[in-house]
Amino acid sequence: MSYDDTVTTTVPSRKVLAHYHGDEVKTLFVVSALVLIFAQSTRADIPLSTFGAVTVAAVLVIVAGIINPRQVWIHWVSEVLAVLGTILFGTAAVDRYRGGTSAFAPSFLYIEALAVLSLFALYFATRTIRGIMVRTDRD
Repeated sequence: MSYDDTVTTTVPSRKVLAHYHGDEVKTLFVVSALVLIFAQSTRADIPLSTFGAVTVAAVLVIVAGIINPRQVWIHWVSEVLAVLGTILFGTAAVDRYRGGTSAFAPSFLYIEALAVLSLFALYFATRTIRGIMVRTDRD
């Protein structure tokens, strides 16, 4: 068996797609899932039951694992999840703050973090869908 020194093996470079932010959405979903689990395990008062928090965390991680530039449908799923997270946690954060909860209370900080993570995920998911919709054959 001989080895040909003239043959080189390289990993092909990833094609950069304009306005594709799926990797950012993946990261935000996994971080959100971790925050949910940490919040629930520290008995933070979040607007989900234990089963709900674990289920949402699992769904976020599953969706993050599926996101890729070739399957358009998963970006719509991530958009819906980001909208729901933004509404749920954003509303809860504003209600708690207006209700007199300290801005430094652990429960409020978890909810606020989830609202901000969801809002960023919504932004990046929307940018990705926009990029897919305006993409040309040259891209």
